[in-house]
Amino acid sequence: MNEQIVAAGELKWWQRGIIYQIYPRSFQDSNNDGVGDLRGIIARLPYVASLGVKAVWLSPIFTSPMRDFGYDVADYCDIDPLFGTLGDFDALVTEAHRLGLKVMLDYVPNHTSSDHAWFQDAITGPDSDRRDWYVWRAPAPDGGPPNNWVSFFGGPAWTLDPTSGQYYLHQFLPSQPDLNWRNPAVRRAMGDVLRFWMDRGVDGFRVDVIWLLAEDDRFLDEPENPDWTPGSVEHARLQHVYTQDQPETHAYIRELRQVLDEYDDRMMVGEIYLPVEQLLPYAGTPAEPMVHLPFNFHLILLPWSAGVVRDFADRYDAACVAAGSWPNWVLGNHDQHRFKSRVGAAQYRVAQTLLLTLRGTPTVYYGDEIGLQNVPIPPERMVDPAGVQQPDVPAASRDPERTPMHWNTQPNAGFTAGHVEPWLPVDDAFASLNVEQQESDPASDLNYFRALTRLRRDHPALVGGAYVSEDSGAADVFAFRRTLDGEVVTVLLNFGSASQTLDELAQGRTLLSSVGDQPAAGAALRPNEARIVLR
Repeated sequence: MNEQIVAAGELKWWQRGIIYQIYPRSFQDSNNDGVGDLRGIIARLPYVASLGVKAVWLSPIFTSPMRDFGYDVADYCDIDPLFGTLGDFDALVTEAHRLGLKVMLDYVPNHTSSDHAWFQDAITGPDSDRRDWYVWRAPAPDGGPPNNWVSFFGGPAWTLDPTSGQYYLHQFLPSQPDLNWRNPAVRRAMGDVLRFWMDRGVDGFRVDVIWLLAEDDRFLDEPENPDWTPGSVEHARLQHVYTQDQPETHAYIRELRQVLDEYDDRMMVGEIYLPVEQLLPYAGTPAEPMVHLPFNFHLILLPWSAGVVRDFADRYDAACVAAGSWPNWVLGNHDQHRFKSRVGAAQYRVAQTLLLTLRGTPTVYYGDEIGLQNVPIPPERMVDPAGVQQPDVPAASRDPERTPMHWNTQPNAGFTAGHVEPWLPVDDAFASLNVEQQESDPASDLNYFRALTRLRRDHPALVGGAYVSEDSGAADVFAFRRTLDGEVVTVLLNFGSASQTLDELAQGRTLLSSVGDQPAAGAALRPNEARIVLR
């Protein structure tokens, strides 16, 4: 362990603070059309600021036909009318900054919508000025797709253009053609997109599927995955050695970083689903920096047990120290089921405590602070293309984690007018699970979340301090220390349903306990308890 961790006051905002992800369609509807919008977000920004977070990350709000709900961008430099106008966006940035919040946008550089003017030009023929802005290949000898590559949403990753007889690549929907990042003109244009938004005051970007920007230029078939089983998502049938994490990708990201570095205090976090040894290089080096934060999704993917989580936390933190990379942690997002549904209600506060006390930047998904869970979506209401195109794979749909926020006990949970049908169903639990009720309950999940963020504010060790795990002597307990300038904060997490006596580790003043009261120094750790102790 490296004890030379920088003090919290010396960290950048994206290291000190918590990032709060808003899925705009589901946060707050201001004009009663059943879909959330920018004016709705503006109205709720004081609530967001009250959580003790530092930045709001907005999932895509650009002009789009919404076949993939904004991840199919038709104009990178305008707001879709569904969400509002550029004027509304400017007002959002102004209000967020007034409240001390940074604003991050979802940046989607791998592909555009087929409606984008660039692609509409490209399909006019092989001589088009923008033909080479996308990835084209001749058919296989049998006339079929050029190779066996598959889409994340199922089916081939190639679609035939009947006019030219060539196929174009799309790693998602056929209406989301992949950009050709080997073309310098594409890279210049995508850099200009970043400048457009930073000129409007945007502080940072979450970069969508950043590890997919390049593909092997030999276009070889990918090998079969021997661990794939029928009933799993089709994309997992192959090992993606030619479409993911290609060497050229790092060079492209370094160019994007150079654009960000033209401005003061801006950042980007990259969406990257890779093992740690492949993930951390995306941060680059001091001489050739890349993303500021390579997203670490492993808490989402790992089995929920004290030993497994401790082992990963130890390895990841040590790897970050060795690489000079700043850690980050995620429990849920718009592509992953709600973490309360995943770990169970009994472990919900243990997971929340873990997320907000490990060394590194936490990212929180809207509604997780009040304990939202997955919402069952009837087949006739399913809209996510990942689920619609793979109806035989129940886990494929991302609709269950994208449902409207619960604000109060009014119809539709206060998300939209009572006579309007929301774009996705509201959970029936909203009558007893909503912000308004939890605001007035000191013991609520919402106020527990705020208590955790206050501890981060009041105890610099929880932000800038070193991390070291402790042997608790109990298989179900994960214990670790955060230390800075003589301050020692111990975090005790009971992953089990039995009490655990920890003796020395539990000594000290209890700063917070997930079960409500403040146990005496040295008291046994109760079932499913998270406890934070100041030594």
